[in-house]
Amino acid sequence: MLLNEIKKTARLSMPIVVGQLGQMLMGVVDNIMVGKLGATALAAASIANSMFMLVMVVGFGLTMAVTPLTAIACGAGKDKECGVVLRQGILVNLFSGMVLCGLTFFLSEAIPYLNQPSEIVAPASLYMKILGVSILPLMLFQSYRQFAEGVSFLKPAMIITLLANIVNILANWIFIYGHLGVPTLGLTGAGIATISSRIFMAVALMVLVTRSSKMRRFEPFLNFAKIDFPMVRKLLSIGIPAGLQYFFEVSAFSASAVMIGWMGTTALAAHQIAMNLASISFMVAMGISSAATIRVSNAVGRQDVRGTRMAGFSAASLCALFMASAGLVFVLFRFLLPSFYVEDKTVIDMTASLLIIVAFFQVSDGTQAVGIGILRGMTDMKIPTLITLVAYWVMGLPSGYILAFGFDLGIFGVWYGLFISLTASGLFMMMRFHATSKTLVFHP
Repeated sequence: MLLNEIKKTARLSMPIVVGQLGQMLMGVVDNIMVGKLGATALAAASIANSMFMLVMVVGFGLTMAVTPLTAIACGAGKDKECGVVLRQGILVNLFSGMVLCGLTFFLSEAIPYLNQPSEIVAPASLYMKILGVSILPLMLFQSYRQFAEGVSFLKPAMIITLLANIVNILANWIFIYGHLGVPTLGLTGAGIATISSRIFMAVALMVLVTRSSKMRRFEPFLNFAKIDFPMVRKLLSIGIPAGLQYFFEVSAFSASAVMIGWMGTTALAAHQIAMNLASISFMVAMGISSAATIRVSNAVGRQDVRGTRMAGFSAASLCALFMASAGLVFVLFRFLLPSFYVEDKTVIDMTASLLIIVAFFQVSDGTQAVGIGILRGMTDMKIPTLITLVAYWVMGLPSGYILAFGFDLGIFGVWYGLFISLTASGLFMMMRFHATSKTLVFHP
């Protein structure tokens, strides 16, 4: 029975995983193309991306509320309510996007005060401002994407994300290196390319969703009659905690990047490469997590306790198997993979050592990602949010600081702290799911 459930989750997750990898590939390409400019540009991108993620993940979390509410309505046979979720979600997400864009501009001015290498401060600040503008099209794309996932209309977002990589590569080639009459803009050009690709994604998915004959019964049209305050409250009751969950996790990783920045440009560049590589396997885990959210939410809509548990545990099993395999790849190719980013042997050797730690925390990382997804599918948000706060900011980050500077383990001590965070989060999330799903199916 479990094997059959794993197969169902795997089939559903495939287009989501490909789409997640496609989105991740844009970041990989950006880092590779920026890396050709040298370690300084790569380090500037690292600190800017780390701070930008603090803002973006809050918006990302807000949009995640659309999927379980849509999937629950779909599972209960309430097709028109799916369209209501989409429309109210767009209102919430675009307004939030404007606020987050302004916050990004404000935070970019804090980079000079983070005790980073002086040569990276100015380019990092400007790059972060440009990334801030890209939040608005990203929030629109995420609104339609989460809606489409909620009704299991998965392939369009996958295809659009893959096509967006072509747009991103071309725009990077033009703006970073200066082609077709455009001046060489370096890191700033990478930011402009990001805006271009995200506008393409938002417009393309909006057109496909609203014009698809398969979607008409859900009424995914922008025919706003009023602000549905009860639905807005439901979206915020899930979206705000989801945003905080991602914020607590990513802010811990960002704080780690700041600490590593105190160790110099070489350490920060190695950290950026290792994080980028680890994020590739994490995107697969996120895809499986999204599929688990859909399956759990559908079961919640049917009020099927057994189906809820089977969907959750099958997703955790599938993800653990994949992440263990990914860990083996990181160990076997730990010297080859960093060489795709930089030619500096010191950076490559340091990154190779970090990848061994990455390999060990793969299963923990996948488990905590799925744990968040299956609990979100039950609309169980408050306790998981507390778990993320404790795992990252009470347990992991202080441990990393002590190991790095108290025990002189340097960058490796910081990464041991991240390992502690992910392991604690994964363990507590699955314990929470096991305890609550036996006796109660949540409903917003």
